[in-house]
Amino acid sequence: MSIYTLKTRFQAFLRPLVRRLQALGVTANQVTVFACLVSIALGAFLVSAPRQWFALVPLWMFVRMGLNAVDGMLAREFGQKSHLGAYLNELTDVVSDAALYLPFAFVAPFTWWSVSAVIFAASLSEMTGVVAVMTGAARRYDGPMGKSDRAFVFSLLAIAVALRWPLHDAILWGIAALVAVTIVNRIRGGLRESSV
Repeated sequence: MSIYTLKTRFQAFLRPLVRRLQALGVTANQVTVFACLVSIALGAFLVSAPRQWFALVPLWMFVRMGLNAVDGMLAREFGQKSHLGAYLNELTDVVSDAALYLPFAFVAPFTWWSVSAVIFAASLSEMTGVVAVMTGAARRYDGPMGKSDRAFVFSLLAIAVALRWPLHDAILWGIAALVAVTIVNRIRGGLRESSV
């Protein structure tokens, strides 16, 4: 089970906005790059910002999720699919995730080791999802800790940081472990699908 399964309902809610953006000449690639640049800027800001500013993370995660849906809908429903867009869609997601997770390494009790483990595992999980396409399967989005799930969990962590709730580094190691399970599930799902 993954939050990703709610994507269809979310897209239906956003469809009127997508139509308006398309009418204004906004492209899918512009939305993709914009979301990445804002993620990098926010991550850079949070590295040295007071802890209460981490409250911006859940707000941005929600907006970013919306923008990710918007760029996909612009590409699919308005004939904006492109090879460049495919690269941008996957690569900017990994860069954005890393930029938004990195500031947690500067917050006690989290460590560089645990944050790096999550960033590495998250990047590997997205790569695993893409590699499935090379085997003849569809792009894999299996959970339990896919991109949408990580966005939700890190939003909760950011709220806890902003409110100075007690935390433990084991939380991040647990997230990394769940991402490892996600990688295994994506490999299994891809192999199962490609063997049919």
